[in-house]
Amino acid sequence: MRSTARSFRHNVHVALQDERLQRALHKARGGFIDKRRAAIDALPEFEALRRSARDIKDHTLAHLDSYLEHFERQVQASGGQVHWAATAGEARRIIVELCRSGGGRRVTKGKSMVGEEIGLNEALEAAGLEPVETDLGEYIIQLAHEPPSHIIAPAIHKTRADISELFRTHHHHQDALGSAREIVDEARRVLRESFLSADVGITGANFLVAETGSVVLVTNEGNGDLTATLPRTHIVVAGIEKVVPTLEDTSVLLRLLARSATGQPFTAYTSWFTGPRRADDTDGPEAFHVVLLDNGRSAMLGSEYREMLRCIRCGACLNHCPVYGAVGGHAYGWVYPGPMGAVLTPLMLGLSEAGDLPNASTLCGRCEAVCPLSIPLPRLLRQLRTRQHREKLDHRGSRILLSLWGVLARRPRLYQAVMGTGVRLLAWMGARHGYLRRLPGAGGWTASRNLPVPAGRTFQSAWRRRGRP
Repeated sequence: MRSTARSFRHNVHVALQDERLQRALHKARGGFIDKRRAAIDALPEFEALRRSARDIKDHTLAHLDSYLEHFERQVQASGGQVHWAATAGEARRIIVELCRSGGGRRVTKGKSMVGEEIGLNEALEAAGLEPVETDLGEYIIQLAHEPPSHIIAPAIHKTRADISELFRTHHHHQDALGSAREIVDEARRVLRESFLSADVGITGANFLVAETGSVVLVTNEGNGDLTATLPRTHIVVAGIEKVVPTLEDTSVLLRLLARSATGQPFTAYTSWFTGPRRADDTDGPEAFHVVLLDNGRSAMLGSEYREMLRCIRCGACLNHCPVYGAVGGHAYGWVYPGPMGAVLTPLMLGLSEAGDLPNASTLCGRCEAVCPLSIPLPRLLRQLRTRQHREKLDHRGSRILLSLWGVLARRPRLYQAVMGTGVRLLAWMGARHGYLRRLPGAGGWTASRNLPVPAGRTFQSAWRRRGRP
C-alpha cells in the first residue's frame, strides 16, 4: 500500500470537510466503546488478565528467537513449511512464487493487516493472479479501490447507501439493496463461487503457537475457515511478533482480544490450523505455508519502542481516540491508523515520511487506559517527538516556538507575566461572543471550530486571590 502519511495535514483537512465521512464516523463511534465497556464490566478478572497477557508478551519478546525457531520446527513436524521474509518485498516475492508453484490462478484472501502492510494484492495482480477479499469489509473496500480505514472494521467509513451503490455497480443490479441483511446475502452469493474455485487461500494470523506449530485465526464471518480449508494451498502471512509460547498463553490473549475489539466474550469463529490435510482428515489444504515477516520488527525489538510489539491489533485505541474519531483512518495515510499507527508508521516508514503522526495526539491517555496489553502509547509518542526534535525533522516554526517556550519555562516570573498578559488579551478579544473565530498562529484550530476564550486570569492568579500560598 502506497503511503500518503507525508500528506497528513492535507488528509485531515479533507476528512473534516467530508460530511458523509463524518456521519459514518459519528454513527460508528459509540458502538465499539459501549460494547467493550459492557463486556469488561461482566469480567471481574479483566485487569488480572491484562497483567498476565503483558507478562506473556514481554517474556515472549525477550526470547523471541527461541520461540520462532520452535514454532518452525513444529510446523515442519506437522507437514508444513516456514518461510522467512526480512522485508515486504521479500514477502511479496515468496508468496507470489508459492501461488505460481501451486498452479494458482484465483486467490481468496482472509482479512490480514500484514497483507495490507506489504501491498500483497497489488503484487498478486501484477503477477497475473486474481486476489479476492472474502472478509465483507475488505471486499467492500476492494470494490471501492480504497485502503482500510480501521484495523478491525475496514469499511467503517462507508454508509449503507455507499455499499449498496458499490454492489449495484459491480454486481450489475438494477435495484439498490435496502437492508444490511440484503447486503450480506448479496456478498455471500457472489463470494461463494470464489471460495469454490480458488486455487490458493491466504490468511493472516492472530496468534502463532510455538508449542504446537498452530495458527490461530479469529473471525466473525467464517470466511477465514473457507479460505484456509477449501483451496489446495493455504498460505499464512504474519509478523514475527505474533508468536506465543503455549496453548494456555493463547487462551489468555483470546479472552482479551474479542472483548477489547468488538465487545464480544468470544468471536463467532476461533479456528486453529496445524499443518496440511492428514490422511484421515475430511478437508483441508494439500500444502501449508507460513511466511514470517520482519519488516522492521527486529529493529523495534532492540529499541526503546519494544513495547509496541505487544500489540494484538484489537483496535481499542482507535475506537477511544478523539483524533481518530474526528478524521477517520485514511487521514493517517498508511495501513495502521489511530494511536497505534501514529507509533508504528514512523517506525516502519521513517519519521521523515510520517513525522506529523506522532504529533496527531492530544496525549489524553485513553489509548493506554483501554489497551488490553497496557502499551504506553502516549510515552512512545512523546519519545518519537523527542527523537524528531533531536534529529531536526520537525517544522522550523515548531522549533522556534519550543525554543521560546523553553526561555519562558526557565524564568518563572517572566512566564507568569507573559501568560497573564496573554490570557487577558484573549479574554478581551473574545468578550463579545465568548469564543474566537480566528486567531493568528492558531489556524489549525480555528479553521474547523471556534476557540473558547480563557477566563481572563491565570490559574496562579486565581489561586493567590483565594489566599492560598
